[in-house]
Amino acid sequence: MDIKTQLLVEHSRKNADLIIAYIGDDANRFSVLMDLFFNDEYRVVQRAAHVLSSVIEKYPQLIQPYFKKIIGYIGVENTPIAVQRNILRLLQFVEVPMQYHGQLIDICFNFILDPKAAIAVRAFSMYVANNIVKDYPELKSEFLLILESISPNEPPAIKSRLRKLLKSLRI
Repeated sequence: MDIKTQLLVEHSRKNADLIIAYIGDDANRFSVLMDLFFNDEYRVVQRAAHVLSSVIEKYPQLIQPYFKKIIGYIGVENTPIAVQRNILRLLQFVEVPMQYHGQLIDICFNFILDPKAAIAVRAFSMYVANNIVKDYPELKSEFLLILESISPNEPPAIKSRLRKLLKSLRI
């Protein structure tokens, strides 16, 4: 299968599942997907991002060689929202190496506090930040302050995650 050609066939769950099944836990096929993901053709990047997060949910070990690149990518100002969302989504399912914790927690805190950031980006940032904060108890109070500063008028996705996280952090 030519992954790029298949990505461009259509944007559907059925097509994504076909590509996900083809890639499986094959590192070489996954590498092809990553090359497409870092491509500058928006439609390809968008569709590859969706497939990428689904593959990593099933095979988290495949992302290991790409942490530096993906974390650097979400921190760039003009990164497409679909890419940010899917990177943060996949980061919920993996153990991020400690060397990237500082950079990633800063990125997540900035997204959480940015009312103009996409709702899904903010919501996934909350979970990724929470996963990191578990390893650094000294960050817990800062994270709590950030979460408590979020407006009560937020959309349901933010309020739901906020309630769950505040409850777990206060225990």
